[in-house]
Amino acid sequence: MARNEKRVKVTLACDVCKRRNYITTKNKQNDRDRIEMRKYCRWDRQHTVHKETR
Repeated sequence: MARNEKRVKVTLACDVCKRRNYITTKNKQNDRDRIEMRKYCRWDRQHTVHKETR
């Protein structure tokens, strides 16, 4: 089965330590701008804001 081209892989980087911790997908038609999520950073040992990188 072919992958849907509307969903793209994005990498999330921690705002505090700047490491790229997570890879997720997003729908490019619904989410045009960069996404932000509060995720757990294992290097900071706390929940921090992670932003989409390109």
